Amino acid sequence: MKIIYAATIIRRNVYIGIDDTDSSKGMCTTYLALELVKEFRGELDLIGYPRLVRLNPNIPWKTRGNGAVCVRLGIGKGRRSAIGELDGEPVHMWSLEGSARGGPTIKEAFDRVVALVERYAHLKEKGTDSGILVSERRPPTSLYRKAVREVVRIREARAMLPKGSLFKAYNTGRGIIGASAAVAWAPNDRTYEVLVYREKGRWGTPREVALEPVKLLDKRFPSTFNNYDARNGHATVVPATPCPILIGIRGDDPDVLPEAMRTIRTEAKDRWVVFETNQGTDDHMVRRSTVQQYQSAIMRGQVSVAPRTIAGGHVLFELQILPKGRTYTCSAYEPTKEFRYVVRALAPGDLLTVYGSRTSANPNTFNIEKLRVDHLVALTEKVGNPKCPECGRSMKSIGRGQGYRCRRCGIKEKDLEATVVPLERKLSRGFYEVPVCARRHLFKPLKRMGMRSPALRVRSPITI
Repeated sequence: MKIIYAATIIRRNVYIGIDDTDSSKGMCTTYLALELVKEFRGELDLIGYPRLVRLNPNIPWKTRGNGAVCVRLGIGKGRRSAIGELDGEPVHMWSLEGSARGGPTIKEAFDRVVALVERYAHLKEKGTDSGILVSERRPPTSLYRKAVREVVRIREARAMLPKGSLFKAYNTGRGIIGASAAVAWAPNDRTYEVLVYREKGRWGTPREVALEPVKLLDKRFPSTFNNYDARNGHATVVPATPCPILIGIRGDDPDVLPEAMRTIRTEAKDRWVVFETNQGTDDHMVRRSTVQQYQSAIMRGQVSVAPRTIAGGHVLFELQILPKGRTYTCSAYEPTKEFRYVVRALAPGDLLTVYGSRTSANPNTFNIEKLRVDHLVALTEKVGNPKCPECGRSMKSIGRGQGYRCRRCGIKEKDLEATVVPLERKLSRGFYEVPVCARRHLFKPLKRMGMRSPALRVRSPITI
């Protein structure tokens, strides 16, 4: 790989993007963000929040959450804010960039970033394909949009790097895609997450986190989201992997997150910082009439075949995309838990808008993350056959479409209809979402959309 070196000093600011330093055995790319702050402390300031950027969640080459980081360093000016703590000292960010009068060259900064990544990344583990980008300018936003919604090829990402950028990619080289896409992100919507890290001696051991304060986060701090799944007993703020993160709390107000963090009793904290993120934004969703493998989509259609439950507790139904589109087999898998009750209550003729993705090579499958019920058909239940007009006794059906016959009088009537009563639908119009324990990082919860799911009217449990 040819690297173009730049000997000039960092004139205003420099963007550093890093991707894929973790593996199934540990590490987390976000940890490198604070290591970068530490490496350049006293030389370069942190401009804005460090960024945690999630990319296409359907990509099969991802390690875990398919997240990359971007840190912007330079000479700060404007408002100075404390957004974290490192080695017992506050981590400050500046709201604006100033002009540099000295400091490292871009090449020197690049070499130091490479040394950090090679120190921490699990480069010998299968699937760890780290990437680094150091640049004074950002790649076009279109690179981010494609990386969060489609499949980007390595050559595509490299062709979009700004002139004078320094980059390095390891193993398969795919890490340069995430690193450059993280730098390219220009948010239309954004959220924040405070990430707290463990002491190194505890990495890989069970975490000590008091759950009672976690259960109260949504009530005490309404701007936070995806904290705790009460029904399924799942604390989403606590990772289940051997990574260095102790807890992570997401929300819309960055000023609230440190206070929320301090309410949770945990083992000793090593460091913490607030990230700006694209989590909870649905940036991966695009309105489509057809969906390709590894794409996410928002599609509108009509239920054409009633839901059915298959082995493993997965619920499937057929949805014809409107107008006159392909029919997809939509699925609510077992990990979506009670969301399957919603799907099970659908009926042929219902009109829906579905949000989900296609990961299978089968072109007709679609995995649902949330749905909106736009129209419900009226359902009825037969309670009896028509009465004989002569003797008043119940008549017997002759066969489909052939009418009824009275056993006593022998009268045949083709135009009579059975007695039916309307059935209460267990659903109402509106949005329904998977539970907290089943949400992916980019999933936009209804809480952020300013709404709640309608009540699901289930008088008796629905068999799953």
